[in-house]
Amino acid sequence: MTEQPTVFAAEFPPGVGVFDYRSLIPGLEGTTWAGAFTKITLLIWIATALIMIFYLVTYRSPKLVPTRGQWLAESVYGLVRDNIARDLIGKEGVRFAPYLTVLFSFILLNNLWGIIPFAQISPMSHIAFPIVLALLSWVVYVGVGIQKHGFFGYVKNSCWIEGAPLFVQPILVPIEFISNLILRPVTLSVRLFANMFAGHMILLVFTLGGVALFQADSLFIKPIALVSWGMAIVMTFFELGIMILQAYVFTLLTATYLQTSLAEAH
Repeated sequence: MTEQPTVFAAEFPPGVGVFDYRSLIPGLEGTTWAGAFTKITLLIWIATALIMIFYLVTYRSPKLVPTRGQWLAESVYGLVRDNIARDLIGKEGVRFAPYLTVLFSFILLNNLWGIIPFAQISPMSHIAFPIVLALLSWVVYVGVGIQKHGFFGYVKNSCWIEGAPLFVQPILVPIEFISNLILRPVTLSVRLFANMFAGHMILLVFTLGGVALFQADSLFIKPIALVSWGMAIVMTFFELGIMILQAYVFTLLTATYLQTSLAEAH
């Protein structure tokens, strides 16, 4: 595992090494357990704890006139339940609203770590975490489909195109099988990972680029560092929008896959 440079100068351009962190547990450096508990892992645990505490506290004693915390929790849940679960899946989608709400909240908070001072990296910029979330959603929507249609009925609904000519089905069935049952978790995870990875690199380029320009010997180059840092601020606000959007898209696609699993025909 590569280590981050301690001095951000021109000879240390940002690379993939900025996504590697030392173990927070002393004595594990150089061992197979070096990556067991890093800054990324800590951020995941903090996000999990914050989400649990937030929803438990805000719903502990709900009031007719909600407090600000209860209003925020109800707004997030209402957004996911009404605008995602119910709109895409229908009345049956309400039972999936808790899972989709937690999924949206978890991804959003972990995305936001990328612009929060002292954290400044999203765990979703490491492919492992988006993969786990995508596989979890895959298990949910495949399990729901098998529960409703049976194993062979679900596979048939996922792969067989109703109304297509019979002679075309041998071509369409493998394509639909790969697209619906194999590639969906891949595209879910890669989309989230790529956006968070790219966003982190862009912010690093402008931030550390400004440092490198400011450390340059030429007095004519030093003022350009202000432009670079200004772009870092602009891109931070842009990245905030991307973080919210990607959490929403991941949840939206999961709901879409649930809807296709529950549908009677492909």
